[in-house]
Amino acid sequence: MKVEIFCDGACSGNPGVGGWGSVLRYGDKEKELAGADGDTTNNRMELTAAIEALASLKRPCQVVLTSDSQYVVKGMTEWIYGWVKKGWVNSKKEPVLNRDLWERLLALSKIHRIEWVWVRGHNGHPENERCDELARRAIEEFRKRER
Repeated sequence: MKVEIFCDGACSGNPGVGGWGSVLRYGDKEKELAGADGDTTNNRMELTAAIEALASLKRPCQVVLTSDSQYVVKGMTEWIYGWVKKGWVNSKKEPVLNRDLWERLLALSKIHRIEWVWVRGHNGHPENERCDELARRAIEEFRKRER
């Protein structure tokens, strides 16, 4: 089963109110997911978008996950195994930020066969633009609820 996932995060202030959005596509079926957090960072929202999308899959899948976040894509394709090997310390010998989310994403990545794809954000990629809309709408809805 091949699933396409597109995801994006946004933050109004960094840190600040953040939102995330994901679009999942299997054949001609699509599902949209979104959420928000009142005190977060853009990177946490980027990671959360990928985590929530992967967590919504009901069985192991072949996944093409597309994100405009080099942090997420490079993190999962280049950096994470070094972090794990070094006890979650980065190249500057500092603790890896967002370790809790990286650990969740790593666990989910072991369930599925994932191809990680980076696209330039805000560059007319239809699904990426849709995910950005979902994330920004989640921020607006969060703010309305908090009033």
